[in-house]
Amino acid sequence: MGTRDVILDAAARVIAERGLANVTTRQIAQTAGFTEAALYKHFTNKADLLVAVMRERSPGFTLLARALNGRAGTGTLLDNLTGVARAAITFYGEGFPMLASIFADPATLAAHKEELRQQGAGPHKANEAVAAYLRTEQDLGRLRSEVDTTAAAGLLLGACFQHAFLSHMASPSGSDDGEAAASFARTLLQQLAR
Repeated sequence: MGTRDVILDAAARVIAERGLANVTTRQIAQTAGFTEAALYKHFTNKADLLVAVMRERSPGFTLLARALNGRAGTGTLLDNLTGVARAAITFYGEGFPMLASIFADPATLAAHKEELRQQGAGPHKANEAVAAYLRTEQDLGRLRSEVDTTAAAGLLLGACFQHAFLSHMASPSGSDDGEAAASFARTLLQQLAR
């Protein structure tokens, strides 16, 4: 495992334990067993490191990308959208502790937004990916032609985001992620499918 990977692992662990706003690059470097100079050889700043942690150390991000990749026209729409919803719930659920830390500090939030802008990344990318998947299904004739795929993607991901948020605040009784994902997909498809 290379230096960059060790730093990413240490950053993910320290941020999860202390929250981003309470962590310095020095603490991350120490946890990784390196100097801050070594950290800055791989990452421009704390925001750059955070973006890399979220992208590369969040299993939920990988699951969300995998849930969409090559799915259009295969399987059932219900199974595909349920997979997307499950992955989104996992992604948002894992991300809340780190995101809460970002929003707690205006300077960190500004730096994070700028880093995302420079990398062409950001939370809107999930919506764009789901909307693109839905447009492909629409082009294949599996969704009604008049469906607003951008709105449909927002509705699905918004429901997943809300579910993940509520799970952090107070676990809804009798509701688990799998049941919620299937319910969101089923409800959305009642309006989208032919």
